[in-house]
Amino acid sequence: MHRLRSWQLLAICVLTWGTTWYAITFQLGHVAAEIGVALRFALAAVAVLAMCVWRGLPLRFTVREHAWLALQGTFLYGVSYICVYHAEQHIVSGLVAVGYSASPLTSGIGARWLFGVPLSRRFVAGGLLGIAGVALIFWPEFGKAAGSSAAALGALFTVASVLLSTVGSLAASRNRARSLPLWPALGYGMLYGAASCVLVALLQGQHLMPDAAAFALPSWWASLLYLSLAGSVLTFACFLTLQERIGVGKTGTIGVMTPLLALAVSMAFEGFRPDLLTLLGAALAVAGNVLMLRRG
Repeated sequence: MHRLRSWQLLAICVLTWGTTWYAITFQLGHVAAEIGVALRFALAAVAVLAMCVWRGLPLRFTVREHAWLALQGTFLYGVSYICVYHAEQHIVSGLVAVGYSASPLTSGIGARWLFGVPLSRRFVAGGLLGIAGVALIFWPEFGKAAGSSAAALGALFTVASVLLSTVGSLAASRNRARSLPLWPALGYGMLYGAASCVLVALLQGQHLMPDAAAFALPSWWASLLYLSLAGSVLTFACFLTLQERIGVGKTGTIGVMTPLLALAVSMAFEGFRPDLLTLLGAALAVAGNVLMLRRG
């Protein structure tokens, strides 16, 4: 990952995560959200840790380091994704994507508060511009959701997912700053994330096995593998490397850019047709990202 340039890391995250919103829909209805997330990150953890063993990477951490990895995993790969899966059961994925456009601001504010990272007025302005742009893109969906209790619950899950993932992102930033090796930390973090999801499922008395019909669906298996290997292993490795290079706040701009790709996916597979308001929103979102990523 360190051989790739920052723009390449960012492009991988945006291209992959921008399509996972759609891939998640193939998982819904066949398994509880908690178990769906647990399966996704358990499979990802096994893949990463197996690679670490094959490459001879160190897998021993102190109890204190494991505690920080558990904090990273529980929030970044566990409970935040449970909220995402629940949100998509109540509102369209586009609205969830809108919520994640607030990631740069929440991550930047958290980094400022915990680590003293400077937060410029230009960055704040760019973040607000990005949120405004993505909100314009999905404005018609807001109209459909108005006055709906299901939409209100979906919005609540979306807000929770953004805040919880910010906690995990900040913990990951702290772990990288303490020189915890990327791949072993990623593997253990995802393992802790999957374990936290199983714990939540058990506390709710849920079945730990997917619907029997899911095993006969190629789309269910394909989406699970895509979400686990591409949407988790590859992208989080790129995300954490990028976060180490340019900071928590700027890396959060991925949360503004992925809805633009999600829009293109909707146009290709769901018959969505953009209007003038959509095009204006896309322009504002891009401008906000340029403003946040611009140096000096």
